[in-house]
Amino acid sequence: MEKTLKRYALIFTLPTVTAFAFAFMIPFLQGIYLSFCKFTTVENAVWMGLNNYKTAFSQGQGFTKALGFTAAFTVVSVLTINLLAFTIAVLLTRKMKGTNLFRTVFFMPNLIGGIVLGYTWQQMINAVLYKYGTTIVSNAKFGFWGLVILMNWQMVGYMMIIYIAGLQNIPTDLIEAANIDGATPWQTLIRVKIPLVMSSITICTFLTLSNSFKLFDQNKALTDGAPMKKTQMLALNIYETFYGRTSYEGVGQAKAVVFFIIVAAIALLQLSITRSKEVEQA
Repeated sequence: MEKTLKRYALIFTLPTVTAFAFAFMIPFLQGIYLSFCKFTTVENAVWMGLNNYKTAFSQGQGFTKALGFTAAFTVVSVLTINLLAFTIAVLLTRKMKGTNLFRTVFFMPNLIGGIVLGYTWQQMINAVLYKYGTTIVSNAKFGFWGLVILMNWQMVGYMMIIYIAGLQNIPTDLIEAANIDGATPWQTLIRVKIPLVMSSITICTFLTLSNSFKLFDQNKALTDGAPMKKTQMLALNIYETFYGRTSYEGVGQAKAVVFFIIVAAIALLQLSITRSKEVEQA
């Protein structure tokens, strides 16, 4: 049976491979080529060499500022989301009434679209800030922490579900053995539970890291980069380069390629670090 499956594997995988090639690989490779060209459509591309990349990192483009803002936002979001999600997961895996209800309530924000969330939180935050004579777009700090709060509110419930699955997969005899040996709840958490849920931590860190770097809808709706593009993230910067009043399609494509390389490199580094700390259960 195994030999037969290997023999006909290509036939079964051909539709998926074909769809992947046409929907992803070919446009991706074409996008890399266009990042070296000046164009308005794919058919009128003119080779420009590295000029687009030089322009992308010039001062007027704001790409480096957007990169710095995105990196700071990502660090804070990844830490806060995972800490909150893991803490809630630990609390909800204890024997207490209403855990299923709490899990549903915490997960529900993840079902709401980013644009809706952005405008909703903009109104709520401004309702508080109006009392002090200001708005979320008047100060970059307000925009930064507004995005962090929004991201936490949306993603904590999703990450919580993954952590709960990991915690429930821990063998009960290991917990009982730790209790018999006189381990405190904190020692059990640090020495037993966390090492055994490292696979869940790997997944959650990867998801929060990639989603934070790629954030667009929420950033567009909540602050739209205001004030003076100080809260503009990378995805929004690339979008405005393509579709702004003065559009630079080739420069925008170059930024998109750099964006992909940065996200891929950081994600792969994170995966290699966290996977090396995973503990295999017998």
